[in-house]
Order: sequence, then structure tokens, then C-alpha cells
Amino acid sequence: MVSKELIEKAKEFHGHVCPFLVLGLRASEIAMGRLGVNKASVMETIREDIIAIVEANNCFADGVQIATGCTLGNNSLIYIDAGKNALTLFRRGSKKGVRVYVDSQKLREKYFPREALDLFKKVVAERRGSREETEKLHKLWSEIGYKMANIPEEEFVIQEVEIIEEVERAPIYESVRCSKCGELIMAPKAVYIDGKPLCIQCANGETLAIIGRGISHTRIPYRVVSNAH
Repeated sequence: MVSKELIEKAKEFHGHVCPFLVLGLRASEIAMGRLGVNKASVMETIREDIIAIVEANNCFADGVQIATGCTLGNNSLIYIDAGKNALTLFRRGSKKGVRVYVDSQKLREKYFPREALDLFKKVVAERRGSREETEKLHKLWSEIGYKMANIPEEEFVIQEVEIIEEVERAPIYESVRCSKCGELIMAPKAVYIDGKPLCIQCANGETLAIIGRGISHTRIPYRVVSNAH
């Protein structure tokens, strides 16, 4: 079961307590328990020994990062743009892993009060809730979240998986300097125009990015107007 201390760490990272943040913690505990591993340590994060795969960029993913120690920044978290609340965890070099899937519809029907669901629709989905309604949702969402700490394993779909392809470790690349703005760029990310290296921003301002809808082709939503001193 997820401890209150771990939920508080996740809250500090995520900004608030909500059901799927805690479900990410709980799913991680289940996966780690089945694999017989603990949260990734110093050596494991440096060597990228434990790999977590999440399938949606949402609250669930933040719970996974806090519980497992596998994060986007330490290159131990892989994001698959599948739109599912699921975690797959395995140790590098092993042929076996564990996948934990959350059926959100079943959990909502069983554990989520109608008032909370209606407020979520109005405040989050439709972006038209008042401050008071947002505060009410936060209270209800937190209450449900703490209840998810004790949700039994039977509420999850737990699967054994076979690792069929090795995940590459993060490569280390040299940097090149953008010929327009002068900033350093990871070499394979540079765009060459007339033989000169340019960063994405200076080349065309368009790139792939992880935004709310997942991995999407988008324009960079800012432009530099001056240097701050």
C-alpha cells in the first residue's frame, strides 16, 4: 500500500494530489514488488539499469517517476504515445518484465462520486469552472486520491511481459553551435541550411513535442525578443 510520505513527495512534484497520481504510485509498487526491485538507486539511475515505460503523459506518469525513480531526465523513463494508463517495468538485461494497466472506466464507476466526475468535466475538460468549483474539485480529487493508496491489486490488470528488444542507453553526442543565435545544439538535432548548422528555433520554429495531446508536430510557442540582464 502507498505510504502517506510517498504521496506527499508526489504531491510536491506534481502540484496536487489526484486519483491517477496515486494510481501511478500504486501501480509502480505492484510492478516493483512483482519484479523484486526497489526504487532505482544512484548506480541504477547512472547506468539506466531499471527501465519504466509509460503509455500516457498524464498524472499517472508523474506517480511512476516518483515511485520508481525512473524519470525523463535520467533516461530511465520511456514514453510510448499510446494513450493508456499503463506502466511496464523491467531490469535491463532481463528477458522478463511486468506491465500494470489501469482500467479507468471501471475505477471511476466503482470509486469516484458523481459530484467529482461532474466537477472534473466542468473544471478540467470544459475549462469553465469557477474558483469555488475548482477548489471543491481539488478537495474531492484529493480524497479519492488518498483512497487509491489502498486499492487492491485485483483492481489492476497485471501482465508478465517478454522483453524482445534491448533499449539503447542514452548516447552522448558532441555539440555544434547554431550559426544564427550562437547557442550550442546536440549535433544530431541541428538543421543544416546552405551547409550551416541551425537550431530548430532558428531554422523553422517547428518540431515534434510532447504536449497535452501527446507527441505532436507543433510550432515553438515563443520567440526571443531580448536578452535579460
